[in-house]
Amino acid sequence: MTTKIKFAVLPGDGIGPEVMKVAIDVLGVAAKKFDFAMEYAWADVGGAGIDNHGKALPDSTVELCKQSDAILFGSVGGPKWEKLPPNEQPERGALLPLRKKFSLFANVRPGLLYAEIADASPLRRERIPNGIDIVCIRELTGGIYFGEKATRILDDGQTESHDTMVYKTSEIERIAQVAIDTARARSKKVTSVDKANVLETSVLWRKTVTAYFAKHAPDIALNHLYVDNAAMQLVRDPNQFDVLFTENMFGDILSDEMSVVCGSLGMMASASLGLGINSHGKRFGLYEPAGGSAPDIAGKGIANPCAQILSSALMLRHSFGLTGAAAAIEKAVKDAVASGTRTGDIAFGGKSVGTAEMAAAIAERL
Repeated sequence: MTTKIKFAVLPGDGIGPEVMKVAIDVLGVAAKKFDFAMEYAWADVGGAGIDNHGKALPDSTVELCKQSDAILFGSVGGPKWEKLPPNEQPERGALLPLRKKFSLFANVRPGLLYAEIADASPLRRERIPNGIDIVCIRELTGGIYFGEKATRILDDGQTESHDTMVYKTSEIERIAQVAIDTARARSKKVTSVDKANVLETSVLWRKTVTAYFAKHAPDIALNHLYVDNAAMQLVRDPNQFDVLFTENMFGDILSDEMSVVCGSLGMMASASLGLGINSHGKRFGLYEPAGGSAPDIAGKGIANPCAQILSSALMLRHSFGLTGAAAAIEKAVKDAVASGTRTGDIAFGGKSVGTAEMAAAIAERL
């Protein structure tokens, strides 16, 4: 019996619509090969939502997402909307509300650099002769980003602001389980990152993580690092890690550092997994490239679609259980890049192809 998958397509702004179109094409090839049917609808988000509906996250887009089992997301933002109040801009007006509305608590970002394009990394090739293969697991709905915020004028006329970092045991345990599940599919090694020598939330984080792993995952090798040391080690020797696991703000910083170490943002996919279970018995999730909308190259047909295509593979794996199709897409991307078919960001001055040609080479290898 043919599996039917239903998802919302939110291409967003800049290069988002271009790379999304070809990602859907590649998914179509995978659907024929692996016998699944796709039902999807497109909707505005970000700047497109502002222009067409008056806000970054239109009600109609939210409703479509509610009726779907996953969200395939593009990129949002650009200079056109930067003068709007911060909460109305594409990024804060769309992504943060989506995370909150759908309880997208776990960000899974692979840090993958193929050996064939190791020169894309700012690290010397001799440090990473076989490329890089790590994963960052970031808690996404707690911590300082979602804690109480306030600004006030003091008696002496100065302005004072505060952001409150808050974590509960249950929030830490549920993201710990994601790290465990990820590690069991890899090398059974997790590095938990905190700042337990300074922060009370990190003291709780380390205590809770240690107890949870001891009880639920004695088979997983767990070690702890302070965040400043982790940042240093990530550029010194990224492959000493397998699964990096941390709270919201630290994860925001470390996952971006990891993306740069791994070369082009055009290759970096991500998954944001929710608490909700969809009609397939899997986690509802939002899947997006780690890079931005790149307005400087939008409409030129030269953007790298690999991150969007790899994000669609993550969607097949995590929200629909189609692991064979997901692995085939990932292998097709790697084989296409290894063969020398590359967009300008990973061509190193050599011959490069456009967005459509890159996607066609991937589809051909499926």
